[in-house]
Formats: sequence, structure tokens, C-alpha cells
Amino acid sequence: MLRHLPHFKDWSAGELLELLEKALYLKEHLADYAGILKGKTMAMIFQKTSTRTRLSFEAGMTRLGGHAVYMDWRATNLVLAEIKDEIRYIAGNADLVMARLLHHKDLLEMIAYATVPVINGCDDRYHPCQAFCDLLTLREKLGRLQGIKLVYVGVWNNVLNSLVDLCHKIGVYLVAIAPIVNEPSWDPELLAAAERSGFFRRAEDLRTEVRDADAVYTDSWVDMEFFLDPAYEAEKKRRLELMLPYQLNAANLAGSRALIMHDMPIHPGYEIDRAMIEDERSIIFPQSWNRMHGQNAIILRLLGLL
Repeated sequence: MLRHLPHFKDWSAGELLELLEKALYLKEHLADYAGILKGKTMAMIFQKTSTRTRLSFEAGMTRLGGHAVYMDWRATNLVLAEIKDEIRYIAGNADLVMARLLHHKDLLEMIAYATVPVINGCDDRYHPCQAFCDLLTLREKLGRLQGIKLVYVGVWNNVLNSLVDLCHKIGVYLVAIAPIVNEPSWDPELLAAAERSGFFRRAEDLRTEVRDADAVYTDSWVDMEFFLDPAYEAEKKRRLELMLPYQLNAANLAGSRALIMHDMPIHPGYEIDRAMIEDERSIIFPQSWNRMHGQNAIILRLLGLL
């Protein structure tokens, strides 16, 4: 049966934990899988700009023996034609599709018409690959996941949704400090399920929450497509004024041994200061490098090879 990855809502805790362990194994034995995707092609559709998503998927396909084709939305007929027609053509030339889009509804339309697995490489509602690889990093660094405490501080966005989706299933205590909500990301059904689990709650006091946290996670306060947009300057200023007290800095993390995480791109002086990026507690770069390894496991699972 064809399986897509718009999010992890239909994955069980057992499936997620198993895939995380297999991702760790793949990372440690990558050379043993060098030819497993020989003859396989991934079409990578980018409507949003990217550094990590493009490089990690393309490098992963290459290291597994496959091929990735980069497709800039603006340089294709996706800007002119209907998605349902273009995705049927694209799927006929590829073994799977990864799409990094502005709108979740467009991803769902791709899934409805694609004849190969479609992976959500990011949209305005979910970022499942990022969250999965974040938990892979915590599993690797802490030796376990169940029972740890993760504090997310920032804007309620697609990354937080996917962290909520994963954490409440597998037993990670997730605390969200999110004074601002990106409206397209709001998912009340997901929130209700997480709150019922006992593994999720919202809070306001960052300094208190990080004292006993195993990890603290921040993200950009302004979506990348708006960060340099003059038309968004007033909203950007409003967000910075509201969020600055929640910056990851020495004062807010005083007395905490929590590992420091950020999904990048980083804006030093905004959501985190330079000292915390370089702090010995920071695992930001190992977290980013694990994107390839976690996604390798996802690719192989969706293709029925893992």
C-alpha cells in the first residue's frame, strides 16, 4: 500500500521508535547501504528556499546510490498549470517526491494524485522530517527518549506542531512556551490529543522550565520568507519586542544543563545569542547534520526497503 508522509499522525509509537533506532543504525553503517537506491530517483520540489532540506535530501540520495532532481517551483510549469496534472507527470518520472511548499493544502493535492510516495519537506502546517531528526539527535545524545523533558520556546509554528505530534506518542514531555501563534499552523485536534496524553503542556516561565529540562529548543520568530520583506517590517518589529524576553541567552539558561537546539537558519541576537550557539551545551550542528540520516531512514521505509 502506498504510504506518504504529510505528518506522523497515522504512525504508532512503536513504528516511530523502531524507525528512530533504524535511523541510528543506518547512520553508523551508512557505507553498508551505499547501493540500496541504485536506479532510484527523487524529485525535489522547492517552493520555499532551503539550505538544509535540499542538501540533506540530495546528499542522502547520493550516499544511498540514488539520484535527486532539484526542481525550483518558479522555473517549472507548476506556476502555470494545475498541481494535480503536474504531479502526475512528475511521479511518472520518479520513485518518490519530496515537496517543500508554502501551503499544506497544496501538499495534500500532490498526495491525492501522486502514484509514488510524497514526503512533506516543510509547509505552513507541519515539518515532520525536521522533528523526527530532532528526536533522533536527542536519542543519540541522551541515550533515551521516553521520560525526557524538552522545552520549546518561540512562535507556535509547523516545527512545534510536528514535535507535538511525535513527542506525545513516544513519551517525551514537551513544554511549549509560545506567546505568538502562526495561524496556518494551529491544529486544535493535535493539541487536544497531546494534552490528553499527559506529555504536553503550555507554559510561560522560561527560566523555571529549563531548570530541569533535558533540552531546550528554539526557532526563528519570523518565517524565512518574511524576514527580509519590507512589507513585513512592522510585524517583525512587534514580534521581536514581544519575544526578546524569551531569547536563549546566559541569563535565561542560568543553572540549566539543558542541551541547546535550533533547527536553523539562526538569527543571532534574536531568538538566541551567539554565546549560546557556541556554548558547550549546544548540539545545534549535530542536530542539523542528522537531517540526512533521519531522512535516509524515512526514504527507505516509504520505499519498502527498511
